Amino acid sequence: MSSVRSDLRQRRAALENEWARWVPELREARRVLEDEAPLRREVADSWVRSLHTVDPGAASAPVTDGGEVRPRWAGSLLRGPVVDLADELNSIADDAGFVAGVTDESGTLLWTCGGRVMRRRAERVNFAPGGRWDEQAMGTNALSLALRTGRPSAVFSAEHLVEALHGWACYCAPIHAPDGRILGVLDLSTTWDRSHPLAMSTVRTLVSTIETRLRADHADRADRRGSGPAARPGAPAGVRLACLGAEEVVRAGAPLRLRPRQLEILTLLALEPAGYTPERLRDALYGERPVTASTFKAEVSHLRRALGGAVATRRYALTVPVDCDAVEVLRALEAGDTDRALGRYRGPLLPHSEAPGIVAWREHLEVAVREAVLASPVPDHALVYGERAPHDAEIHEHALRVLPAGDPRRALAAGRLSTALRD
Repeated sequence: MSSVRSDLRQRRAALENEWARWVPELREARRVLEDEAPLRREVADSWVRSLHTVDPGAASAPVTDGGEVRPRWAGSLLRGPVVDLADELNSIADDAGFVAGVTDESGTLLWTCGGRVMRRRAERVNFAPGGRWDEQAMGTNALSLALRTGRPSAVFSAEHLVEALHGWACYCAPIHAPDGRILGVLDLSTTWDRSHPLAMSTVRTLVSTIETRLRADHADRADRRGSGPAARPGAPAGVRLACLGAEEVVRAGAPLRLRPRQLEILTLLALEPAGYTPERLRDALYGERPVTASTFKAEVSHLRRALGGAVATRRYALTVPVDCDAVEVLRALEAGDTDRALGRYRGPLLPHSEAPGIVAWREHLEVAVREAVLASPVPDHALVYGERAPHDAEIHEHALRVLPAGDPRRALAAGRLSTALRD
């Protein structure tokens, strides 16, 4: 017995020494983070919390229930919606070099998918069913932050507390039940050199799809009991939104007339399915303009009534499916499908809007589509985009580079380039 106690004392002393070694570094890192990158303070705070329970030198995530989580997954509300999306998730993960995972509310991975190479890399750190990724078990990572904050989260490279994760970039969003509970997290992870600026929007869109299915499943169950919202007459129908080079909304097959401000709100909510706090949505609409709270709330209320109540109240988010051309462009770009992206990209996002949030998304879409065209070896991509951007000399130069010698379309590209250079 005395030898056991001695061994325990030695282990405790070793842990205390390790803690003492890391604390000064963490305090300095937190000071630098607060001085130079205040938006990442949540990372520094998570490091400080995590060091009580997590060794930064850990090789992999700990295991729950010996790694056997099949019964838990079989009984999860997430299983049906995720299985329905499995083909799309597999395609996104495999094509873009990611691995995808879904946790439960405790941060335990229940399901993963991806290409063989990325799955093997992920399994080395136990990013696999049964792995525990909550903050207490695995320190600072995107899954643990999303669970803790209830918001989408991304963590890059050395922002992870555990050194074995410094080669990774992770993008996550929490999945909410119809009653607002967090059921788990959807994660897309890859090596840091393959990180992609559109990964977060993809995660948000996928989570929105899962949450829509969860609401539908909940309504079906309630309807079978004879008392659910699905049995209500006048329940809101799906919406089709065209906001690229056009401004058109269709609900239940009929055109829906919205005022410009309401159209801006609908577009912002479609592009960010996780929703907005009232303060953030107001800033996205008005920026520094002095607008009363009652004016802002009235615009949201008008949109809610127009959509049959399909805008959540506490955190502004859509509660019905919305097919949006801008979202489709983002999905196509994330999947590397430049053909489909160009086919859906008919022009700037709400070209007449000056709302700061719309302007930011407009610029993001324009840059993303343009970069995809410049990276494409397909001449048609540069020619199609060049028709819409006659003053973009770089696009016309790229068209000339990728068009084969003798192709008669070279004259068209050369003429556009000459015009652009004169302008």
